[in-house]
Amino acid sequence: MATTAERFKAAVEARELDGVAELFTEDVRLYSPVKFTPFEGRPMVLGLFGVLLRTFEDFRYVGELAGRAETAAGGAADSEILIFRATVNGKQIHGIDLLQFDEAGRIKEFTVMVRPQSAVQALGEAVLAGLVADGLVPQP
Repeated sequence: MATTAERFKAAVEARELDGVAELFTEDVRLYSPVKFTPFEGRPMVLGLFGVLLRTFEDFRYVGELAGRAETAAGGAADSEILIFRATVNGKQIHGIDLLQFDEAGRIKEFTVMVRPQSAVQALGEAVLAGLVADGLVPQP
């Protein structure tokens, strides 16, 4: 049977939002490289994922690492890092998705880190435009 990380990776690469949805806890938190406070709750995180799946071009996972790590909420959790490459508005992005799991194996915390700074800026602008267009956040 596939692990949560394997199922997540397959769903993202296939751009299947429904496949991603079932892997999150109801109170999932997503820590973004462009926003200080996390996106909270399955509906908001799925809305963000819908924008991300439309925003990233040539998205692909290129590696993975597994172990345990401290969570933002405190304590340690089984964790997996998925390394990715993508393009946003012509900018090459190198990044990682840090997945942290609850006791049932669902994703409870999700942290995204990307580089370089110019790619972070391009990603932030594209995602904000998508969130506003989808009515998930107000126009700044």
